Amino acid sequence: MVQPFLISESDKQTSVPLAARMRPRSLSEFVGQQHILAPGKPLWEAIQNQALHSMILWGPPGVGKTTLARLLANQSESHFESLSAVLAGVKEIREAVGIALQYRAQGKKTVLFIDEVHRFNKSQQDAFLPHIENGTILFVGATTENPAFELNNALLSRARTYVLKSLQIADLEQLITATLLDQERGLGRMSITMSKDAVTILASIADGDARRALNLLEIAADFASNEKGQDINIDETVIAAVSQESLRRFDKGADIFYEQISALHKSVRGSDPDASLYWLTRMLDGGCDPLYIARRLLRIASEDIGNADPRAIQLALNGWETYTRLGSPEGELALAQVVLYLASAPKSNAVYAAFNSANQLVQETGSLEVPLHLRNAPTNLARELGYGKDYRYAHDEEGGYAAGESYFPPELNGKRFYYPADRGLEQKIGAKLEHLRSLDQNSRSLKKDSDSLTKK
Repeated sequence: MVQPFLISESDKQTSVPLAARMRPRSLSEFVGQQHILAPGKPLWEAIQNQALHSMILWGPPGVGKTTLARLLANQSESHFESLSAVLAGVKEIREAVGIALQYRAQGKKTVLFIDEVHRFNKSQQDAFLPHIENGTILFVGATTENPAFELNNALLSRARTYVLKSLQIADLEQLITATLLDQERGLGRMSITMSKDAVTILASIADGDARRALNLLEIAADFASNEKGQDINIDETVIAAVSQESLRRFDKGADIFYEQISALHKSVRGSDPDASLYWLTRMLDGGCDPLYIARRLLRIASEDIGNADPRAIQLALNGWETYTRLGSPEGELALAQVVLYLASAPKSNAVYAAFNSANQLVQETGSLEVPLHLRNAPTNLARELGYGKDYRYAHDEEGGYAAGESYFPPELNGKRFYYPADRGLEQKIGAKLEHLRSLDQNSRSLKKDSDSLTKK
């Protein structure tokens, strides 16, 4: 029998949300992100050695971006100034920098935290650059979007990017338990009974978001209090009511949930439509969010089928959209259709392998320059510098293919990532690519012979 958490005494009502009250006050209270905050990890080392730098914190909602920025300011004994890119403009940026200059005159650093930094336009982002460079501010930007796409290269080059991950079930369980026991800021002064199973269910529903977990916990405590009087018992029924999700036979142990999605993925990859349909039904019957399954099916269509059957990814998207339009239970049939198609389709992970290989090479080789002949030449100066010179326009070439042309930086000429499988449409793609490579080889051989004759 699972022993419940028993907390006595009544809690005084407060207008401050529970998630705000439980914001960590020190790094020792910070939950999760051990890949950057564990001893020996880069950010931990920077904090311990008082070598803090400007940074971008990239991660989903509720994983501690704002909290981490505040803790960095406290740890470095810096002034903390915060702006939201949703509401602020250049005027507010100047005002914040002015405050930072005042603190700098007093010998104190300023951490300037910008929430939703990706919402700033180019000129607004550029406004930070001189103040980062001269040390007026320690810039900390938070974003849920990919910084490589949403932020200027100039800003990215002056700030290190740290990726924050969704919190694990165990992290959220730890946070919920601490909140139940905390008599100063949490729910410790309320008479609450909550089993470990209920804690795990709530942590699972929160989907890696600490703010969501604590908001649901606060609502559950209020709901249970209204329903049952002074003694509060937060059980599966209460959590189902406040989260508006069915919890019947939901994965109370966390591992079972991930085991089931793994079984579904592997059954589809293994081309077993019957087993795939069984695991889909098991997960839906157990209360899994169908939209989570729809996202995973789209991933499977790309990772395990790819160009062997390009229709798979479109069908997965259509199934996802159909479910959002119909909802349950009607929309679940569309997910079943997708599962059966994906399981029956030819399989190839060639795209997945090619992407990983290319990504590894980019990490190893850094920022190689774009060859001159591939650069656009919109101005006279660009043309004088040789941009676009000797570029061969493929549509003007025989067969629409510029045989022998290279589109890599010179250091990577001849590199190959994509090896199509001999299944489905990729069999034809592979044959075409082999033909094009033979044209390249013949063209380069002719050029080599021609260069040799010219030298003679």
